Amino acid sequence: MDHDALPYDRHRLSVLADALIANIRELAQLGWTPATSSNFSQRLDDRHAAITVSGRDKGRLVESDIMVVDFDGKAVGSDHRPSAETLLHTQLYARFGEVGCILHTHSRNQTVASRLFAGAGRVRLEGYELLKAFRGNETHETAIDLPVLPNSQHMPTLAAQVDALLDAAPMWGYLIDGHGLYAWGRDMAEARRHLEAFEFLLGCELDIRRLTAGH
Repeated sequence: MDHDALPYDRHRLSVLADALIANIRELAQLGWTPATSSNFSQRLDDRHAAITVSGRDKGRLVESDIMVVDFDGKAVGSDHRPSAETLLHTQLYARFGEVGCILHTHSRNQTVASRLFAGAGRVRLEGYELLKAFRGNETHETAIDLPVLPNSQHMPTLAAQVDALLDAAPMWGYLIDGHGLYAWGRDMAEARRHLEAFEFLLGCELDIRRLTAGH
């Protein structure tokens, strides 16, 4: 494709790529992106998203490891292969104009919690001060459910399950059984805040389970 005819702003892509690379490197240093896992994106415009190329070491990304997809999940302007889970990103951008960033990580807490709570289909988070980290929540005197979805290699099925949950209640993220966490926000800062809040709260729930086992 003629780069002068690309249907998106190349300068904005470069800016977003720099921000993605810097933030993803920090998440990788925390151990949340093992073995080239995880994927990350930001909204480029009302038809495109910048997203990590499949199979890359997320702690060593360079600008060419960030590609563009349309909201159908198809590559635009390159022959790179996007993540198999691209549709889970683009469905949120297409549905919510205010969503600007989506972060998908595989921390130990997230993965263990996804197995432990898979049977219940949710992790109930109640009474924590940190619930106020989630956009729109103004009190700790509440409870939110973090859904846990069955793992599937068929992304349209998984995306349809996510859509049904989004129809039912406000959401800031979800777990996939044996997999990891998706979290999102209006921009990178808000998505990071939601991701980090979920990570902390899942750690608390796992610790409570360990400390109260057998009691």
